[in-house]
Amino acid sequence: MASKVLRAIILGPPGSGKGTVCQRIADSFGLQHLSSGHFLRENIRTDTEVGILAKQYMQQGLLVPDHVITRLMIMELESRRVQPWLLDGFPRTLTQAEALDQICQPDLVISLNIPFETLKDRLSRRWIHPSSGRVYNQEFNPPQVQGVDDVTGEPLIQQEDDKPEAVAAKLRQYKEVAKPVIELYKTRGILHSFSGTETNKIWPYVYSLFSNKMASVGVKTA
Repeated sequence: MASKVLRAIILGPPGSGKGTVCQRIADSFGLQHLSSGHFLRENIRTDTEVGILAKQYMQQGLLVPDHVITRLMIMELESRRVQPWLLDGFPRTLTQAEALDQICQPDLVISLNIPFETLKDRLSRRWIHPSSGRVYNQEFNPPQVQGVDDVTGEPLIQQEDDKPEAVAAKLRQYKEVAKPVIELYKTRGILHSFSGTETNKIWPYVYSLFSNKMASVGVKTA
């Protein structure tokens, strides 16, 4: 019998609208939005052991390795064993997915399939508030004041790897790493893929999926 505590994952390349969809799911269904990027920033800011380790890699221009991200996320998930959640940014690799299985197997996995040209365009228009991770897009989610964060008034930046020349390589890398993760969840019969160029057009289908899933496990929707 399915658990009454729903655990879900959202997969998608950079620029796919994961953050927006996650926030809507969290608001609509009461799942905690657990972002690996958010936890990583918090641990770096507060100088935890994992945060210091991650910072050392980042200062060298290296990706934070699997074992560091896995350790960080497993700690967070261990403290939420009885809570419904939605994972964003984890697992990104097969190694991370296998580590997640050791403590919990997800009930539902969403994969966002967005055309390459759309992703390239979105990322080239993306600006970020570094300390909070808030993301703006010049086209569909612009800041109230150009170049300035809505909440703090601090300046926004465009990350080097969001500049057009770096986007193609980043998307290729995502596809290569994510493929075995997607296949894993597909073989388990819990993967649901949504394709499109606009988050607002994809959202009704995601909402319907979650409504049906919540009803099937006996959880009341928000």
